Amino acid sequence: MKPKVLPAVVLSLSVFVGGHAQAQSTAKYPDRPVRLIVPFAPGGASDFVARIIQPKLGEELAQTIVIDNRAGASGHLGVEVAANATPDGYTILLGNIGTMSINPYVFPKFKPKPLEAFVGVTQVVDVPLCVVVTSSLPVKSIKDLIDYAKARPGKLNYAAAGAGSNGRLAWEYWMARTGLKMVMVAYKGGAGGATLGVAQGETQVTLTSTPAAFPHLKTGRLRLLAVVARDRLDSAPDTPTMAEVGFPDMTVGSWQGIFVAKAPPKAVVSRLFSAFTKTMSDPAVKRGLATASAAVILSKSPADFHAFWKKENDRWAKVVKDIGAVAQQ
Repeated sequence: MKPKVLPAVVLSLSVFVGGHAQAQSTAKYPDRPVRLIVPFAPGGASDFVARIIQPKLGEELAQTIVIDNRAGASGHLGVEVAANATPDGYTILLGNIGTMSINPYVFPKFKPKPLEAFVGVTQVVDVPLCVVVTSSLPVKSIKDLIDYAKARPGKLNYAAAGAGSNGRLAWEYWMARTGLKMVMVAYKGGAGGATLGVAQGETQVTLTSTPAAFPHLKTGRLRLLAVVARDRLDSAPDTPTMAEVGFPDMTVGSWQGIFVAKAPPKAVVSRLFSAFTKTMSDPAVKRGLATASAAVILSKSPADFHAFWKKENDRWAKVVKDIGAVAQQ
């Protein structure tokens, strides 16, 4: 006669075996390539950052880092792919201020909601923004641009990296303050596509990221009028900040951070936090990012990053409401 096995004993055994297997799997993490989703096309700030950190991150994790550009829907397509991934740390997202703190309020019907679907690991950089115009436009300063646009209400087009981009919201806010009227032209692919549109003369002006703009400044297809940063940039020391030309509240750039789908093992988050901290502290990585004036900004902990991220969501929810930027879907 076989002895009876009590259900409680079976349950305890299964929990032990499952937990032991997960612990072993976590201990070996990562034991295969890691996918880094960039929710924008090549040529923009996020792609620039990802490719600068890719080699060193691969060294720190002792694995291949595969960059996966998933552009579309103002970055939402890539966010959705990352949110639906297995939460094991083998798919990570390079999210930014637009995808993680602005889109949820501009596109309220889009799902998933980032704060509900992800765990933040750490901030990695802050990327300045800048005001650039196509080189054929006869303006050389922000004052020139204001005068030129006021004389031609509704005649100028400005390029935006989607309706939910921080560049678009900041530009709409600025136009409201100055009384300017320009027509938005939204581009697919993020800042790279929007900036290229201005460089090619399809549109006249944009507020974009420095990594997207600087290559076109070197070719002479764009003219730099001002930077959105607390201080002048070492890479453009003669260009004033927006604060210097009369707009002191325009100092915030575009932060970027690392996210994983909920709910990953704590050990995986800890491993990623450590790897990114070491990667972003590497002198070669810092030098590479500095070529486009991107500054390394690291969080003290995942919890510290979450608190910052939540505060950013609260801030941008108010901005979107105040300027009526909710998109029709």
